[in-house]
Amino acid sequence: MKLAPLGDKVVLQQVAAEETTKSGLILTSTAKEKPQEAIVVAVGPGGLIGDVNVEMVVKVGDHVLYSKYGAMEIKFEGEEYLVMRQNDILAIVQD
Repeated sequence: MKLAPLGDKVVLQQVAAEETTKSGLILTSTAKEKPQEAIVVAVGPGGLIGDVNVEMVVKVGDHVLYSKYGAMEIKFEGEEYLVMRQNDILAIVQD
């Protein structure tokens, strides 16, 4: 099975939290802050959403930064994912 989002929704898989700081300090599990960076794993078709035609800009495999409170956390086949509207994605991380 796979997830197929509807409308302007995007499914993300969160990037793992850093184990150490840039200066080399090891973080405990309570000190780790969840990063707001994720990888796009599925993209909805976009199209007419209400009165607005939404063109999907993100694609599967993109690394993105997202709004902290814009995501809904779900569990599917033992994995944790985030589902949100494309509008709640703040930026695509480019190399």
